[in-house]
Amino acid sequence: MAHRVPERAEIPVQFTWDAASVFPSEEAWEAAVNSVAARMDTLKAFRGRLADGPAVLADYLELAEELLRTAGKVGVYARMFYAVNTADQVAQARTDRAMALASRLGAAMAFGEPELLAIGAETLQRWAREEPRLAHYAHSFERLAQRAPHIRSAEVEELLRQVGEPFATAAATHGVLTNADMRFEPAEDATGERYEIAQGTINALVTHPDRSVRKSAWEHYADAHLTLKFTQANCLATGVKQNVFIARARGYNSALEAALKPNFIPLEVFHNLIATFKANLPIWHRYWRLRRRALGLEELHVYDTRAPLTANPMRVPYEQAVEWICAGMAPLGEEYVAAMRRGLVEQRWVDVYPNKGKRAGAFSMGVPGTHPFIMMSYNDDIFGLSTLAHELGHSMHSYYTRGTQPFVYANYGLFLAEVASNFNQAVVRHFLLGQLSDREAQISVIEEAMANFHRYFFIMPTLARFELEIHERVERGQALTADSMIALMADLFAEGYGPEVIVDRERVGSTWMQFATHLYSNFYVYQYATGISGAHALAEGVLAGQPGAAERYLTFLKAGSSAYPLEILRRAGVDMTSPEPVEQTFGVFARYVERLEQMIA
Repeated sequence: MAHRVPERAEIPVQFTWDAASVFPSEEAWEAAVNSVAARMDTLKAFRGRLADGPAVLADYLELAEELLRTAGKVGVYARMFYAVNTADQVAQARTDRAMALASRLGAAMAFGEPELLAIGAETLQRWAREEPRLAHYAHSFERLAQRAPHIRSAEVEELLRQVGEPFATAAATHGVLTNADMRFEPAEDATGERYEIAQGTINALVTHPDRSVRKSAWEHYADAHLTLKFTQANCLATGVKQNVFIARARGYNSALEAALKPNFIPLEVFHNLIATFKANLPIWHRYWRLRRRALGLEELHVYDTRAPLTANPMRVPYEQAVEWICAGMAPLGEEYVAAMRRGLVEQRWVDVYPNKGKRAGAFSMGVPGTHPFIMMSYNDDIFGLSTLAHELGHSMHSYYTRGTQPFVYANYGLFLAEVASNFNQAVVRHFLLGQLSDREAQISVIEEAMANFHRYFFIMPTLARFELEIHERVERGQALTADSMIALMADLFAEGYGPEVIVDRERVGSTWMQFATHLYSNFYVYQYATGISGAHALAEGVLAGQPGAAERYLTFLKAGSSAYPLEILRRAGVDMTSPEPVEQTFGVFARYVERLEQMIA
């Protein structure tokens, strides 16, 4: 086979992430696991005693933080090996052990929140003023008080946390199925040359200039999922039922409320997004019409929606991507760029290239005490550059938050995360459009923009609509079957594609199967669309050189969860309770469509 995906061992070490910076050896990891397991019992000494006074509470929180820090590093190290080779059984076993350890630790700490609530909000705030070690917990205590109606007794909380590990099985099974067990028929070009399909290569193949490659890659990828549709449907139905169970156990009115309310996101944010998306679908229909004309096709199929619009798509080696991203992010200052460059060039934050067994997608991960690592499958093109910029947005968010905030505020939440990632893409894209004068290069950059909007402003809102409907069906007592979910998914995409795109209902309807890591996180995907909206609103201020805009954005990166997410965004300069940022971002998208229309007329 001419186009082969390499084995993991064939990837040069400089293009792999530095697991040894987390633990120098498996023995050191094992010692950390044993240490957390052994010291977990010391938490029992605090049970029933947190009300004894601020010093006792501070001692407990310090011990809990120490154990959580170590358990977090244990999880990161395990995931680093399994994510890049899902067929590695030793790595899978290590990951399972890390998850079990985290679940046990969560159960051992389950008495904490009910006891804090019993102490009372006023007393906790007074203790925070009196005990210096508790001073930085004031906002955390305030958040806890607001969540009080949905926190159960210590016994129930312990039980709910214990089910965390077995409840992760449905998502894990779906992931193993698609990343390790699933086999794909190779794609073929017009001459019969074959291209191996893997999770790390599918994006490059469905954007290939040869229509035969795109078509066969898209079809074979979907067909492999459809072959196992019943198993995947059973997994997803289980995941949805688990979300509904947890929502009811905690006294929420719906799974949607259970996802948004604990994160202090009003339900109107979700519903405003969906309504604004549906109202702006004609812009997408206009784009599909332009695409069909630009490609010279009588019919535009789904596998043509990411086809290159130039005869010579821009090739971007990884080293060039690093340089362009660093240059593009210059508006945020020398410190930002220098830290990012160290991570890319010296500290091996990134696991760069595809290999057999590497899981699908890309992500940034880490905890306080580790680098903010990135996993991706770079394919030497503009889309790989875009993905790298996106994940670096996450990693720099983590870098600044963890370097500024105490441990309790070191996680910034999903709602804020996608703002930082999409911000980087918008800023780097602006730099490239100003830097590259060649017409085909300009078209390539705009295509990258459209591909990004396609994923975050078309695919993700459509998945969010799907996610809402399947949860509401379970809440009404209806069944979720493979065929009913395929039909629902096909209907939603047919509405989005409109009359401009030929929809292969069965294959398009399989899209939910291809997002095994997203649809189990209880209303995760809508945040991609709110994130890109907040990102463009903030990027426009920075790129226009508005006084204080860059400084406000850096303050946003440093905030972590030290304030409520909507307040953090307001301070940076955007109000996400209004549909206006989503409308504004559709305006940005429309301007790209207009620019592309002018360039290919």
